[in-house]
Amino acid sequence: MLRAAGADFEFQEYEVSADQYMRTGQPIPADVWPELAKADSILFGAVGDPRVNDAAYLAGVLLRLRFELDLYVNLRPAKLYDDRLSPLRREDRRKIDLLIVRENTEGLYVGMGGRFKRGTEEEVAIQEDLNTYLGVTRILDYAFGVAQREVVMVDKSNAMTHAGALWQQQWKAVAKKHQHIKTRHLYVDAAAMQLVRDPTQFEVIATGNLFGDILSDLTAELIGGMGVAPSGNINPETKRGLFEPVHGTAPDIAGRGIVNPIGAILSASMMVRHLGHTEMASAIEGAVESALRAGECTRDLGGTLSTQEVGDAVTKRLRD
Repeated sequence: MLRAAGADFEFQEYEVSADQYMRTGQPIPADVWPELAKADSILFGAVGDPRVNDAAYLAGVLLRLRFELDLYVNLRPAKLYDDRLSPLRREDRRKIDLLIVRENTEGLYVGMGGRFKRGTEEEVAIQEDLNTYLGVTRILDYAFGVAQREVVMVDKSNAMTHAGALWQQQWKAVAKKHQHIKTRHLYVDAAAMQLVRDPTQFEVIATGNLFGDILSDLTAELIGGMGVAPSGNINPETKRGLFEPVHGTAPDIAGRGIVNPIGAILSASMMVRHLGHTEMASAIEGAVESALRAGECTRDLGGTLSTQEVGDAVTKRLRD
């Protein structure tokens, strides 16, 4: 598909699958990591396998890439390409085109904490929420940098008073530098409600790691489901990027030819745009939209095509 779009990139494939993890015990092989670390961009499939009930596998692949490459911006766009894919009843609420800018290297996902008196009735589990001045400030700066109309900052500062105070402090400081952009603050529960009520009111949402993860799954359902949701993990300073569909591996339907490839294709489009090929990225996105409007899609979107056939339909539009 990328070749059909005219991408003259140098590609190198690496295996970081559950199979190789079960063989070697290494989430990312030692000889592969240096190659990934110096790549301009990484197009990632998905991680997760029911045969591997080990949190170290996920942490050693996806979280390692995000944390050690300092890909602190997680971009989760939600754009509705065809009204029939939206569960919203009102037609005027379906023109969804928003972006969640999620902090990607801090929060509850850093793995700080522990379990004490494990296996007893007195067991205590602690998960710590890490927020730094640098981390909060730079994600808010990025959100304002990509917004044209409004940035909505989402937190839970009324309950998470320490972390929330830092977010509120830096939110006000950063907003002062961008007075041409409208600003609004919502608690995360109110934001979820507003996204369901009228997602068209949002342009850019800036939030932390956990809330961004949850809200972007909600916005994915508003545009047709997890199968169409792309994402990017980037560092604006180093220009490194990791692009992946949001949906994960879906092992229950793997290998049956019914998996929706649109999320992966749109993730590739995001990668191409990140690499500076704006016209090519728009062409890929346009081919996806055309295929969806023609009903050339997998059955989760009401179509009858296989995974390969959807890929072929998008590729054909790029070649025509």
